[in-house]
Amino acid sequence: MRKRILFIINTMGRAGAETALIELLNKLDSMKEYELFLYAVIPYGELFDKVPVGVHILNKHTGNGSVLSFKGHVYISIEVFRSFFYKLTGFRLLPYMWRNIRMQKKTGRKLQYDKLFWRLLADGRSAIAGDYDLAVAYIEGASAYCLADKVNAKHKAAFIHIDYEKAGYTLDMDKDCYKEAEKIFVVSKEVGEKFCKVYPQYRNKIRLFRNLLDIRGIRKKAQENTGFTDDFQGVRLVTVGRLHYQKGYDIAVEALAKLRAQGYDARWYVIGEGMERKPLEQLIRKFGLEDDFFLLGVKENPYPYIKQADIYVHATRYEGKSIAIEEAQILGKAIVASDCTGNREQIEHGYDGMLLTLEADNLAEGLKTVIDDPELRRSYEKHVLEKKLEFPEDLEELLSMLEEKCAVLP
Repeated sequence: MRKRILFIINTMGRAGAETALIELLNKLDSMKEYELFLYAVIPYGELFDKVPVGVHILNKHTGNGSVLSFKGHVYISIEVFRSFFYKLTGFRLLPYMWRNIRMQKKTGRKLQYDKLFWRLLADGRSAIAGDYDLAVAYIEGASAYCLADKVNAKHKAAFIHIDYEKAGYTLDMDKDCYKEAEKIFVVSKEVGEKFCKVYPQYRNKIRLFRNLLDIRGIRKKAQENTGFTDDFQGVRLVTVGRLHYQKGYDIAVEALAKLRAQGYDARWYVIGEGMERKPLEQLIRKFGLEDDFFLLGVKENPYPYIKQADIYVHATRYEGKSIAIEEAQILGKAIVASDCTGNREQIEHGYDGMLLTLEADNLAEGLKTVIDDPELRRSYEKHVLEKKLEFPEDLEELLSMLEEKCAVLP
């Protein structure tokens, strides 16, 4: 009898964790001993179209538009509204939400209401039907809450893709959902350390699971006859990622302004969409970069743009482990990135890329160094192609849960 594995995800929007999940599903779908199931807390997103045909989608209805579009926002708002009134879930959670809003304010950081909505969305769902040999919450937030409270499975595992504390999660917000997980898979060692700062009691549950990548497919898609169509002859800087405060695009705009002021013929192209588009467009106008800093939106195939870039830039405030960096490495790009969680584990400073403190002056100076030294750039490009990016032992660790008699730890 085939083993039944359930994966839970928050949405199926086009983002790093969701892309990695598709690769994992593809890998497992080719192994006939497993029967695969997928449940999205918010059943919406472009990547529903990429789910392998052998995977059973448990949601009765799904939408395949962008979660970042107007229609996507409406869809999510309706789901939040429904959850609020499901058995009066929202009213019961009002003390919880108010308490956590006050805690977020104390940190001095930007309020992250979406983190609170994950609990509302999870609690406002009925139990996920079926019995499973293994259930996996593939991302933080609602999927982890559903794993703890809404699933009947012999074994449970959770995935962490982000710097947990900087992302805004707390013990009170989670209600100790990870107690139910027998193993907690982290995408990088540093992500594991950051998670253990919040949950030191679960250190012995931590396992490493690095992103699965379709290396051959990425290189093939990069050869397709798409990408840049202008005749620009200067330096092309490319970044892939949603338009979010985490991604540091405000710093990128200012850094490009400094480069342009010093006479560098450079353009910066961002592939991705998000809530920060309007503020970024205003910032671009403020610095007079309308013809130099481009928000290209989502691209079905971003790889030709990455391949045609002179430098790939990933200047983020925090990360888990960036699939975008790995894709740029697969395509042999020189990379300039911020020195933060995740990025540090992917780039060896001075050998296969550059790491720098996330400030506009530092970013501009780092880019100038790589632009002015073609030999350094070629050295980065050479060494980046030598990186090991495949780790089959990680998948073996996950699947071993189907054979082990794991005990839920206190």
